[in-house]
Amino acid sequence: MNTPTQQDLIDFVVQEAALLDELRFDDWLQLFTDDGYYWMPLAHGQTDPRLHASLMYEDKLLLQVRIARLHGARTFSQQPSSRCHHLLQQPMVTARDDAAGVWTCRTAFHYIESRRDVQPLYAGWTTHTLVAQGGALRMRLKRVDLVNCDAAFGNIQLFM
Repeated sequence: MNTPTQQDLIDFVVQEAALLDELRFDDWLQLFTDDGYYWMPLAHGQTDPRLHASLMYEDKLLLQVRIARLHGARTFSQQPSSRCHHLLQQPMVTARDDAAGVWTCRTAFHYIESRRDVQPLYAGWTTHTLVAQGGALRMRLKRVDLVNCDAAFGNIQLFM
């Protein structure tokens, strides 16, 4: 893979959110590296998911299990299925190390998850740590920082 342009990095973030909005979770999972993580901190400024509790801290295997549950015929919490929508601000490339092949993007978002007549709204920032792997960009880390991360939440069914 050639060194990605700033627009390539921005396009990756936008397309990643589109996969989630289209409920294409298997395709979305393939965007992660094998050692990738999806992290949603429980506190503002949290720096280490292993030393502190998190809302979510899932490796690729746990993400796979969660996706299988979403597809399951006996997953009654998903009958009818949840739907979601991401409204993104323009992603910003906040760090790039072309020599190491590591790039970071930060994106402010509003996210709605809808099921039946319940439609909670979440707001926050997503940080993507991207690497080149197999000739394409992949996520080593997707960190989702919610504005109200320390609030009490109901079940978050899908991925922000």
